[in-house]
Amino acid sequence: MKGPRVLVTGATGFVGEAIVFRLLLDKVFTPVAAVRGETRLSGLCSVVPFDLSEKVALPSLAGVQVVIHCAARVHVMNDAATDPLAQFRKINVEGTVRLARKAAESGVKRFMFISSIKVNGEGTLPGVPFKADDQPSPVDPYGISKKEAEDALRQVSRDTGMEVVIIRPPLVYGPGVKANFLSMMRWLDKGVPLPLGALNNRRSLVAIGNLVDLAVTCIAHPAAADQTFLVSDGEDLSTTQLLRRMAGALKVRAYLLPVPEAALRLGASLLGKRAMAQRLCGSLQVDIEKTCSILGWLPPVSVDRALQITASHYSAK
Repeated sequence: MKGPRVLVTGATGFVGEAIVFRLLLDKVFTPVAAVRGETRLSGLCSVVPFDLSEKVALPSLAGVQVVIHCAARVHVMNDAATDPLAQFRKINVEGTVRLARKAAESGVKRFMFISSIKVNGEGTLPGVPFKADDQPSPVDPYGISKKEAEDALRQVSRDTGMEVVIIRPPLVYGPGVKANFLSMMRWLDKGVPLPLGALNNRRSLVAIGNLVDLAVTCIAHPAAADQTFLVSDGEDLSTTQLLRRMAGALKVRAYLLPVPEAALRLGASLLGKRAMAQRLCGSLQVDIEKTCSILGWLPPVSVDRALQITASHYSAK
C-alpha cells in the first residue's frame, strides 16, 4: 500500500482495531497501528509501540498525514483510583495533548479524536437529543477529561494550524463487544427473565461499522476540518425494543416482565444502583443531522443488520 499514512492509536482496542482493519480492506490509506501490547495486526501492517504515559517516548510520526486517536483511559463502573479525575486527566488530556503537539511538529495535517457523547452529558429528555454544538455538560471524570481534551486540541489547532476533527459516539456495539452489551446478550441467550418489558425511553447507539465508516470518511473529507460530529445508527430504541430485537437476532425468546419504570427506579435506588437504573430507564439521544449534512454521510448499516452481525459473532464463539 502506498496511500497516505494514517496512524491509529489504541489499535488493540475495539474501535481502533476495527478502523485499522477497514483501512487494510479499503487499500486507500496506509495504516500504522500504534499499540501497547500484542496485536492481531502484526504482519498485516506497520505496528509501533505506543503508550500515553509521559514516561514512554512517543513513536515517530515522520511521513504520517493523519492521526486517529482512539487510545484512552476508558470509563469504568467501579474505579479503584483514589482520584479518578486526576488519572483520567493524566492520560486522556495530558497524553493526548503531548501526542497532538508532536503530530503538529511532525507535519501531520489532520488529528482525529474519538471522544465520547459523555462530553454532552449523561442523558436527554425524550425527543430532545444532544446536538454537536450544544454547550458541553459532562458529569463524570471520564466525560470531564474528554471535554478538556477536546478544548486542548482546539487550542493546539489554533496554535499550529493542524486540523482537528472530533467524533463523539454513544454506546458502541458490534462483533466482540464487551461490558454491559455482552452481559445483555448472555442474559437473553440463557433465557433469564428481565424486568425490562415496559420501558419507553429512547437511546442512540452506534454500530462499530457505522462509527468506523464515519471515521474513514473524515480522514480526507475537506468539510470535516475543525468540526465536531455526533454519530449514531440513525434509529433510536427503547431498552425494551433493544432487548426484543437483540433476542430476535440471537434467535431466542426474550422473557421481559412489564415492571413499571417507577418501580424499577425505586428498587434500584434501594439497592444503591441509581446509575444502572438511569442507563436502563433513561433516554440519551443524539442528533446526527449536522454530521449527515456537512459530510453527505448516512449510516451504512441498519440497526437490525448490525444486531445480526453482532449476534452471529457471539453465537459462533
